[in-house]
Amino acid sequence: MSWLYLLVAIIAEVAATSALKASQGFTNPAPSAVVALGYGTAFYFLSLSLDSIPLGVAYAVWAGAGIVLIALAGLIVYGQKLDGFALLGIGFILVGVLVIHLLSDMAA
Repeated sequence: MSWLYLLVAIIAEVAATSALKASQGFTNPAPSAVVALGYGTAFYFLSLSLDSIPLGVAYAVWAGAGIVLIALAGLIVYGQKLDGFALLGIGFILVGVLVIHLLSDMAA
């Protein structure tokens, strides 16, 4: 169940971060509410996931997945292009998360 909580935390954080641009410095109420609700939800579910996932592993997966998904959201929603080095860096992040999750004894 902890991994499901972590997934919910990741999705909520990505939604909140994606809404930051649309909030226009918290002057636009609807996206600002998404930011506040999203971050609150993200931290709540992240805290629940820590019952059985080590802090370092949970944060690495959360941050890594968030970076990748935010880059994709920027590309899809805001048309922000990713160059080759950005894609390479994102690839390294994905590999790092996979190594921690699949190979590290910490993740067990």
